[in-house]
Amino acid sequence: MNAAEYNDFCHALPHTTHVNQWGGADVWKIGGKVFAIGWFDEDTYPAITFKTSEIVYEILRDAPGCRPAPYLASRGMKWIQSYDQPGLDDGQLKDYLRESYRVVSLGLTKKLQKELGLNQA
Repeated sequence: MNAAEYNDFCHALPHTTHVNQWGGADVWKIGGKVFAIGWFDEDTYPAITFKTSEIVYEILRDAPGCRPAPYLASRGMKWIQSYDQPGLDDGQLKDYLRESYRVVSLGLTKKLQKELGLNQA
């Protein structure tokens, strides 16, 4: 997944916002909370970071091309980074980004979830 594909995918999720921060990372948020971080450099494999459940974290933490996300995981947060070959394919990345969006949206206040039309029965 290249930078354009990553940004297009994250932009297509409802009510997302994008900022460029932390040394040029493409950071995507829902309700002001980060759900995806992407670093893209012509000379290296893309590094895409996302929030996971505890089970997915345990599965991906030792998967080839994946690792606990620098900084975030060292503070006990369940974030994974796909950073090297073979890493995750585009379909898998989209699934994990979509799930990260959902998990982060569930952490928003009920009032904000309602305002944004998220997670309503």
